[in-house]
Amino acid sequence: MAAPAPHHAAAGTYAGPAAGQVDEARLRSADAEPQNWFTGGRDQQGSYYSPLKQIDASNVSTLGFAWAYDLGLPRRGQEATPIVVDGVMYTSGTWGYVYALEAATGRELWRYDPQADPAAARNPCCDLVNRGVAVWKGKVYVASVDGRLHALAAATGRKLWEADTIADHQAPYSSSGAPQVAGGVVLIGNSGADMTQGGVRGYVSAYDLDSGALRWRFYTVPPAPGQPFEHPELALAAKSWDAHRDPKYRGGATVWDGMAYDPALKLVYFGTANAAPYDLRQTGAGTHDALFACSIIAVHADTGRMAWYYQTTPRDIWDFDSVQKFIFADRREGSVTRPVIMQASKNGFFYVLDRRTGKLVSAQAYAYVNWASGVDPKTGRPKVLPNADWTTSPKNIYPSWIGAHTWNPMSMSRQTGLVYIPVIDIPAVWVDMLHNGGTVKYLNGFFTVNGIIPDDTYDAAQLQRLYGPLPSAAQIKAQRNVKPVREVLRAWDPVAHRTVWEQVTSTGLRGNDGGVMSTAGNLVFQGRGSGELWVYAADTGKVLQTIPTGSHIMAAPMSYAVDGVQYVAVQVGYGGTGITTGPFPPGSAAMKYQNDNRIIAFKLGGGAVPTPPARIEEPFPEPPPQTGDAASITRGEIKFIQECSRCHVLGPSSTPDLRRLNAGRHAAFKDIVLRGALAPLGMERFDAWLSEKDVEDIHAYLIDQSWEAYRAQR
Repeated sequence: MAAPAPHHAAAGTYAGPAAGQVDEARLRSADAEPQNWFTGGRDQQGSYYSPLKQIDASNVSTLGFAWAYDLGLPRRGQEATPIVVDGVMYTSGTWGYVYALEAATGRELWRYDPQADPAAARNPCCDLVNRGVAVWKGKVYVASVDGRLHALAAATGRKLWEADTIADHQAPYSSSGAPQVAGGVVLIGNSGADMTQGGVRGYVSAYDLDSGALRWRFYTVPPAPGQPFEHPELALAAKSWDAHRDPKYRGGATVWDGMAYDPALKLVYFGTANAAPYDLRQTGAGTHDALFACSIIAVHADTGRMAWYYQTTPRDIWDFDSVQKFIFADRREGSVTRPVIMQASKNGFFYVLDRRTGKLVSAQAYAYVNWASGVDPKTGRPKVLPNADWTTSPKNIYPSWIGAHTWNPMSMSRQTGLVYIPVIDIPAVWVDMLHNGGTVKYLNGFFTVNGIIPDDTYDAAQLQRLYGPLPSAAQIKAQRNVKPVREVLRAWDPVAHRTVWEQVTSTGLRGNDGGVMSTAGNLVFQGRGSGELWVYAADTGKVLQTIPTGSHIMAAPMSYAVDGVQYVAVQVGYGGTGITTGPFPPGSAAMKYQNDNRIIAFKLGGGAVPTPPARIEEPFPEPPPQTGDAASITRGEIKFIQECSRCHVLGPSSTPDLRRLNAGRHAAFKDIVLRGALAPLGMERFDAWLSEKDVEDIHAYLIDQSWEAYRAQR
């Protein structure tokens, strides 16, 4: 499906007070305006908690369909949580499209097409997703996937300015995160730490809110050895990297999510991603910490100078990003109140830090962890266990590279004081592909290692040819008394460091279940991959309501009110990291229904949610004659796994199943792969990484797989 045509409503379409008038005073007093949802997490604290309580345990059983809006996008991942200001909903979708809707009806007011350059998108890490907009003083800010930051008039969608945030267009940068307003600037990071050719070098850029002028840029890792430092903090970072490392490895540590701002302290906080490559031995000898990868950093918003940092995972070799969203809280300690910042990190530990100083208050495992026994309270460093070392032999390590918690938002209830975390209780079998005897030596997104998810489809004997000897499914299951792969909604007490209640949301295969919202109605809302919106009692975890939608829900819900009526809304559509982990999960709503990208709103007394059309698999077309020999097919399989399997799987997915290519696509195969003939649909050109012979071999492999599927259906 092609992207929708650009559309802008004429000025004056919006009726009411001046549009998008969020400022520091309103945000500070967000609880006094519970009908609004001012930021991605609603408030300054990033709590994903609504003070609205018209919907509660006594009536949530009548919650039903209010309206739906078709985003008109390709059927890809939706990860944004909409914002509502004074009866207008603002949100973003694939590529960085922006929408303004009447929040009571879903009627479109305007739509903005960022006209993202497909060639510049550089094969984003995890689909063409976008995690939301920022609304501030009559403007809407969004980052398009090609790394441009756009400022729009909130009333009309007219573009006011744009800024190119990419420092090096030769590197595979892209942007998928939501901008963060901090004082007089708006910040945006980027992604690409997992990409081929050594990844990218992470940084955060701050732009003037009114003009779009660059105010400062903070790099999260040092430049190549011998290059000048852009700011003094990099001298400290450089000491933690090998001074003679290969400059082709740019270091990673991107900021692709997880930012927050404290206006009282005038500090902006952001988390950084994994170091690149995963196998840090390739960057030099020794056991260097690789600053500021896998860190939480506080920077003065007006100058861009660092106030403090805390590294959650020194010398990361497990892809344990620290970019998960933050929640602010005030913690009473005797007669003193300490302002803290909290994060359920990807590495499985729940961190509470003093947000003035970065001092560690506590760090406790909120999920099953076997790579570390805990965090030293004095040094703040994890106590790494021998099992974490996959360099000597393949190891099954909890959590996986997906993380015990990733971008899907958690929520903190003011009523219960609990934090509701969508926990991903999944391990990965880490294998050093260079030295384990398999035929695959490299993977786009994993460099020279692989983290294999041992779900219900895991077959060590079948995988051995590609990756060498691996632990068996029986050995992995023997580690614990639960299924190795499951997802859990966990109510976590951040003071007592314990789980109060939990609900298993998927098991056996990853469900890619959604983010969380809590409300003053003593409710917790979470969507599931199976297509239902689930509602729980916030204090006990009792299931109160399930609403089928027919859509895979990954994003966090939100709540608002118009004319005294409370609504719950969620943006739906499967994709994101899911496209890198295989076909649609069998239980996903996207297997039963079309993966339509929608916003769905609910209210009391509503009816059944209209489901998308049924998903119908067309028969496999008869493939063209095979032109490659057995050796070419084998080489093509390896190249496909290395360079293509990051996005394409041979099965139903949010990206095309390449066994179903029609005659025209087969004929144009080289033009598509090498020259970007389908770049407008998100398929970048690969001539920098693949030769004509490589493409011929990949094509031979796909034809072979097409014939297998074609014969099997007959």
